[in-house]
Amino acid sequence: MTMLADLLSTVFDRRVKFANLFSDDARSTEDLAAALVNASSEGEGRALGQLILTRFAEMDDDGKRAFFRHVAEDMNIDPETVRGALSTYEADPGRASYKSFLLAAEPQRQELIRRLNMVPNATGQLVNMRADLLRLSVGDPSLEALDIDFRHLFASWFNRGFLVLRPINWQSPAHILEKIIAYEAVHAIDSWEDLRRRLEPADRRCFAFFHPAMPDEPLIFVEVALTLGIPGSVQNLLSEERAGILADDADTAVFYSISNCQAGLAGISFGNSLIKQVAADLSLELPGLKTFVTLSPIPGFARWLSDALPEAAPGDHDLMRAMAAHYLVAAKRPDDTPRDPVARFHLGNGAQVQMVHAQADVSEKGLQQSHGVMVNYLYDLAKVAQNHEHFAVQNKIAMSSEIRSLSQSAAKTLKQGVVDDKPAL
Repeated sequence: MTMLADLLSTVFDRRVKFANLFSDDARSTEDLAAALVNASSEGEGRALGQLILTRFAEMDDDGKRAFFRHVAEDMNIDPETVRGALSTYEADPGRASYKSFLLAAEPQRQELIRRLNMVPNATGQLVNMRADLLRLSVGDPSLEALDIDFRHLFASWFNRGFLVLRPINWQSPAHILEKIIAYEAVHAIDSWEDLRRRLEPADRRCFAFFHPAMPDEPLIFVEVALTLGIPGSVQNLLSEERAGILADDADTAVFYSISNCQAGLAGISFGNSLIKQVAADLSLELPGLKTFVTLSPIPGFARWLSDALPEAAPGDHDLMRAMAAHYLVAAKRPDDTPRDPVARFHLGNGAQVQMVHAQADVSEKGLQQSHGVMVNYLYDLAKVAQNHEHFAVQNKIAMSSEIRSLSQSAAKTLKQGVVDDKPAL
């Protein structure tokens, strides 16, 4: 025990020594970044990294933008060096020439980010740093290139193998519950009582992914309702007066809200793994569950409809359902993928467009973005891999016969000359 205490004391003393050594460093943050990349010892590197992160957190937007621009431009690759290394490898491929090429092709700023991550508790700070970068880089090609480096590293650091799936319930720590309230992005949680109704009953579940380096910060979470049959109204699903059921009596699991929590992890996909893992876990826990669906918003529908059919009456529920189905499966982006972002997400995960419902979300937000229409995406666990493959390779959309029929009806309405055809169709 004495030897262990002495060892820990020595390590602590060295950390303090390095921290004190650089705490009043007069060098610019840019010079500190260069020193960090070239630091020869772990202790020196951590002290420099901590100082950089501390200074960055204290910067205003102009300071952060200047730091990002320095890292993007002055710590970039050198094209001539890359070309020379590639020529050497092409002439004499081998271990040494390949290693030289890799070193030349990787910008120094990637090593800077790696070394910053060696600082204790730095991962969350780097996620916040990327959130600032995303916010400040719009329209700036050099900063957008820097984000590719962040995204490349984050894709490795936050891959599925490192993530931990944890259930969130009414007994979870208060600081976690507070974050669930704050991060809910689909159906706002208005109060602690509202949260309790979503977590405490036997027919409700919530799951979140966490990363070991950020144990108190959910990365993404999903709220699940256990029901009899497929629901067509989120207000009924969340109603204070609803009649609950026993979990063992449910035949359907409804993913009614999926919220990404960290702006700095935008573009790092967790939802695919989360839904499939939760569905698999629930299948084991509750063998009576036969159907796994979402009850999802259609955020771009109202905007699209105002162009495609300006005279459409939102009160015509049959028309709204037909047009919504057509929008989901026929309105495309230039790359031939669905125009609707939620559709792209679920179809890319291997889901099927199953049903659309009028008056499914009569909240102000729901009426504004989709005239109240919502959609069920079906996760058939036996078909998700096949559906994903067809969508990824051929942009083929899996849909039910009901959705296909509704879309065809909407196409006829448009073709009959009610409105001019629009390119988005």
